[in-house]
This record gives sequence, C-alpha cells and structure tokens, in this order.
Amino acid sequence: MKHRIVVLGAGYAGVHVAGNLARRLSPADTEITVVNAVPDFVERLRLHQLAAGREIEARKLADVFAGTGIRLRVARVIAVDPERQVVAVADAEGGGELGYDTLVYALGSQVADRCVPGLAEYAFDVAGRPSALRLRERLDSLGGGKSVLVVGDGLTGIETATEIAESRPGLSVALVARGELGARISAGARSHLRRACDRLGITVVEHTSVEAIEATRVLCADGTALASDATVWTAGFAVSPIAAAGGLEVTENGQIVVDRIMRSVSHPNVYAVGDSAYAIGDNGWPLPMSCASAGYTGGQAIDAIVGRLTGRKIANTKLVYSYNHISLGRRDGILQMVDDEGQAKPKYVGGRKAARVKAGIVRMSLWATSHPTFGVPKRKRRLAAATDVSAEKAVA
Repeated sequence: MKHRIVVLGAGYAGVHVAGNLARRLSPADTEITVVNAVPDFVERLRLHQLAAGREIEARKLADVFAGTGIRLRVARVIAVDPERQVVAVADAEGGGELGYDTLVYALGSQVADRCVPGLAEYAFDVAGRPSALRLRERLDSLGGGKSVLVVGDGLTGIETATEIAESRPGLSVALVARGELGARISAGARSHLRRACDRLGITVVEHTSVEAIEATRVLCADGTALASDATVWTAGFAVSPIAAAGGLEVTENGQIVVDRIMRSVSHPNVYAVGDSAYAIGDNGWPLPMSCASAGYTGGQAIDAIVGRLTGRKIANTKLVYSYNHISLGRRDGILQMVDDEGQAKPKYVGGRKAARVKAGIVRMSLWATSHPTFGVPKRKRRLAAATDVSAEKAVA
C-alpha cells in the first residue's frame, strides 16, 4: 500500500511542504492529501492591504496543485486522533475521517481574543480573507471624518494602521499600543515609525490596554473611552486547540512541541510547521510566528520526511530569524535586523528601499506557493539569496 501523507492547512507552510513532498517522493509509493477549510490560497502577508482596498486575487488551490498528484480536500478539520492515526473533517457532504501514516500539521494561527468583552460582536480583524473583506466593506461604508481604531502595535497592527491611513486619507486613524510604540525595534527605527505616523495623520495612543469593545468606542483599563466607528483587533494570535485536544504534547498556548526536525516529541509520525510548531531556532530561542519561520520549519520537515521514507540522511536546515520587515503603506517601510537573542540591532533601513525589499519578499512567497512542485530557478534563487544578503549589507 502507498504511504499516506496528510497535510492539514494550505497556508504558506502547508502548500510549501505538500508541493515539495510531491516533487521529491515517488507517486508510486506515496499519496498526498491536503485538507483546507477554503478552496483558495490566502496571501496572509497582504490581508491588511486587501482590507484597505487593494485588489488581491485569491488563487484556487485546485489550480496551484494541478498536475502534482496532490489530492485536495476542502473541509474543516475538527479533530485529530494520533493514536488511531485519523483526522476528522467536516464538509458540505457531512465529512468523515482520513487515515494517515504521516501527518503534517500546518493549521496556522488565528486571532487571540483574550476574553475581551465585545470583541466577537464589534471588532474586525485581518487574520483571514473573509474577515479582511468584512473590514473592507465596513471602511467603504464610513464617510469622511469617521474614526478607525487599530488595537495592537505588533507588525500586523502597524501595517494595518498605516495602510488604511494612506489608502483612505478621509478617515481618522488611531493606533493603540499596550506599551511604547515600536518598543521591539531600535531607537532609530522607532523615530522613523513615529515620523511615518505623523506623516499619515495617525494618532498614537501608548501605554493603554483595551478592556472592552462597544459599537462606537473602546473602553480602556484607565477608565478612558476612545471613539471608534471601526475597531480592528490585531493584539496577538493564537493557535487552534485541536492539537491539544487530540493528546499531542503542546505548549501552554497550544503550539505542538517538536524536535529539531519538526517531529512531535510525543507522536513521531506527526510533524508540525509554521505557527502551529513550537520550534527552537539555532539561537536557542523559540522561532516567532511568521512567514519566515513557516519557510524554515517547512523546509526542515520536508527533508525529514523525505529522509525517513527514502532512507537518506536527514540534514539539519537552518532555523533562524534575522530581521523584521514592516511596511508603512506602499512607499515606506522599516527593515530591522535582530541579533541572536531576537533583540533589535541598532542600525536599520527605512523608506522606499525597505518597502522594495518587503515587496520582493511578498512576491517571492507568492511565487513559491504558486509553483509548489518546481525547483526554484536560478533567478528566484538569486532573488531569495539577495534578500538575505542585501538586508545584512543594508544595515551594516
């Protein structure tokens, strides 16, 4: 019988893993099934742009996987049973169970609600394509002078606030930061970020914690209320509870604990990649949830699965996190290098150059997922390598 590989999730990590396994393993010996809740590939890196009004096509996964031999099952994963080696799914036909010999868990992350009253009823987010389009519809309905409040000053919050402010100058945009704005980037980069916010007319509210969300305002821990006709929640992401419910060893926040080659430490025929994995990088620190981490953890899982099934030596691929790219609208950005402990280095690059590097990363990520079974051509390899090298040189 063929070795059954089931990949849960078709984001950046899931598509990358499935496509490369299809390219490197014989279809005579293996069958690969990808389970995803929607039929489209979602460019999560660009959902804040979609929400702000940019037209971003959603590629059909059936087209992405055409000719690869990969089976696509459009269904929602509802449970994993690693003891029986089955996955329970639900779809329009009622669902059922899928058996596997090797499972790749790539379900990604979702909005962390932190039990904030009113969040589910009144807030918007950019964690998925439907929710980004829902926010876009709301922004379209707002007249001039109406207020948009973005809660959360991580990379997603900053990119969302600046994109909306640039694309919709008639709206009043505010960004709420729990601490100091840009606390995790260097002093110079923080100054650049503040200048960008000033240029775009964004009001920055620092050292503020949101305690509740209402239809036209948010309530803060210090008793103040901030007016908001559209509240966008970007204050953190959480992983699905499915892995924990299935008995896999997970961290407190639900990420699957993996070894150096991305195998679950409790169930070695389960591999976790992307945001779902608690992976320790080469610097000894956990890799952050990011598209870059999805690429590195996915690459390691591919090598591990191929090695295990073919008897080849499994090489350790690099697990690093070297820099943050932050877009500040279409023509501005920040490229911030980080050290081995994940702390910001003093130097940074800002402006159009950083924006061009970020745009290149987005294009490369889309190309890689749109051509999952192709070897990376020389031009693309040069682009990927140049991205890392230019980032290092730019801040040297």
